[in-house]
Amino acid sequence: MRVALCQINSTPDPAANLSLIRTGVAEAAARGATVVVFPEATMANFAVPLAPLAEPLDGPWATAVAEIARSADVVVSAGMFTPAPDGRVANTTLITGRDHHLGYDKIHLFDAFGFAESRTVAPGSAVVTFTVDDVTFGVATCYDIRFPELFRALADKGATAVLLGASWGAGPGKREQWELLVRARALDSTSWLLTAAQADPGPITGTAPLGIGYSTAANPRGEITAQLTAEPGLVVVEIDAESVETTRAAIPVLANRRL
Repeated sequence: MRVALCQINSTPDPAANLSLIRTGVAEAAARGATVVVFPEATMANFAVPLAPLAEPLDGPWATAVAEIARSADVVVSAGMFTPAPDGRVANTTLITGRDHHLGYDKIHLFDAFGFAESRTVAPGSAVVTFTVDDVTFGVATCYDIRFPELFRALADKGATAVLLGASWGAGPGKREQWELLVRARALDSTSWLLTAAQADPGPITGTAPLGIGYSTAANPRGEITAQLTAEPGLVVVEIDAESVETTRAAIPVLANRRL
């Protein structure tokens, strides 16, 4: 199966960002991708208030993404914001296309490096998987990558690949941490890690995490098989279930767990 990782710079305007999705999906479909992954905060970047933009999964923005996915006959994964019951929003990954339309609400909130995501975002609690052409995918978002237990839980639910959108904050050592964590989570879960990150927007002020680029795919042995640079771009990754089976047979870390 081919999975496309679309690295973009989201704007504060959800309508403008739909155009980025249309362009990315068109290129991905032309290159044979079945699943097209966009970053966290594709709907709008973190530089703007989120509550006024939040919409439910049956709202106009998610419906427009669903139509883009339907027209191209692909599954799209894209970060958006949905209303939460307490007045905050949920940081939601929309999964839509090929008879799927669901969301994963980010469980681990980025209260780190001087940024407090929980001030405006409510945490999710459900571990989410979905299946396309006999491949079961797990879903995670950005800061989740620092929590290996989530990726093991996704593997326990049958996932052999995990889609992760990110808006990774810049700073000293952050690229090195990102690459290390992608490879480590692939090893922890002996699964494919397929990440789409916000591109580097250039010099910024403030602590909002707007992205560093380096969307990365890692195989179940923790080897990087594809990676973009800091700029916007798209890469298509060929994944296979056999590599997961052979890795889990050779390195049965899931089966050998005692805690």
